[in-house]
This record gives sequence, structure tokens and C-alpha cells, in this order.
Amino acid sequence: MLFYALIGLSFVLLGITGLQFTYMFYLDRLHTERKKYLRELEAKNAKLAAQLADAKTRIDLIEATYPEIKKDDEVWAEVIEEA
Repeated sequence: MLFYALIGLSFVLLGITGLQFTYMFYLDRLHTERKKYLRELEAKNAKLAAQLADAKTRIDLIEATYPEIKKDDEVWAEVIEEA
């Protein structure tokens, strides 16, 4: 009778081990997906940073060319809408 109990216990432990391995593979997959998503976010961030730098240079150029333009939000809203 003890022999059957030990066989049953070994199957239970085997099932728990399989569940742990499955969860470990899930976490590994989740980690790689998050790293991929982070790389995409960093690429978007670099692109937006480049656009921001370009916009700042354009604003500086406009301010240097037309010093009479006030630095009002309404004026810059019109400039941004035209671009």
C-alpha cells in the first residue's frame, strides 16, 4: 500500500514540476516581449526627440528672421498649424 502512495506522490510532484516549468517558460516569453516593446518605445522616443530638436531649430530660425513676432501662444499656434 505504501508503494502505491509513493507512486501517487511522485506523480503529484511531477505535475507540480511541469507546472513550474510551464510558468517559467511563460515568464521568459513575457520578458522577451517586454524587452521588444521597450526597444520599440526607445525608437519612438528617439524619433520624437529628433522631431523636437528640428522644431526648436525652426523656431530659433523664425525668431532670428522675424524678431518682431511676439512669443505669444496664439502666434505660435498659427505657425504650427501652417507647418
